[in-house]
Amino acid sequence: MEWFKDRSLTLVMLFLFVACAFGQLAAGLREYNAQQLAHGEAAVGLGSYLSTGHPWEALFENWESEFLQMAVFVAFTAFLVQRGSPESRRPGAVEPYDADPRRFRDSPDAPWIVKHGGAVLLWLYERSLGLTLFALFIFSFVGHAIGGWYLHNEELASHHQPAEAFVSYVTSSTLWFESFQNWQSEFLSIAAMVWLAVYLRHRGSPESKPVHAAHYDS
Repeated sequence: MEWFKDRSLTLVMLFLFVACAFGQLAAGLREYNAQQLAHGEAAVGLGSYLSTGHPWEALFENWESEFLQMAVFVAFTAFLVQRGSPESRRPGAVEPYDADPRRFRDSPDAPWIVKHGGAVLLWLYERSLGLTLFALFIFSFVGHAIGGWYLHNEELASHHQPAEAFVSYVTSSTLWFESFQNWQSEFLSIAAMVWLAVYLRHRGSPESKPVHAAHYDS
């Protein structure tokens, strides 16, 4: 039980992710079949549904915006500030996470790369969180593009129109409209969180300042 308690935040979030993913899949299958029937086509089962672009376009479209949001936030908080926000570094202050990891090569608890990694490996590890999030964003964007392309061509086929090439779809307004409508909402939510946390509190949350703290305390 102690193991689960120590990882409860991650485990609960993963449980919610799986539950919502199954909900999206079930609702998506019903929506897809409703569209099939409206076009005079036969309804499909789950296996056939998963071979279409419909579930993947929606899934990766949302992953894409979330990973972009987190990647940009991690990268930009390394040098941009919002005075008084617990989501920001303190203006002009040297923080513990600014410490040069090379000073801790002899620490027994330091990660292996810190103790034994070369210059290139350590440089990558110093930026591994942001780089991994950006890589997940690119992976999700590609998945969104491929899923959207498949779905777009399925819709064209249902209207007896020729399929569109992948490059043509990627450069069309359809993909970018879907992406930008998600990206703008993610950046707005980050701005809201950073700014509102200056003035508002949530007792017990590490994302909040202490309730008694002054607004512009760092």
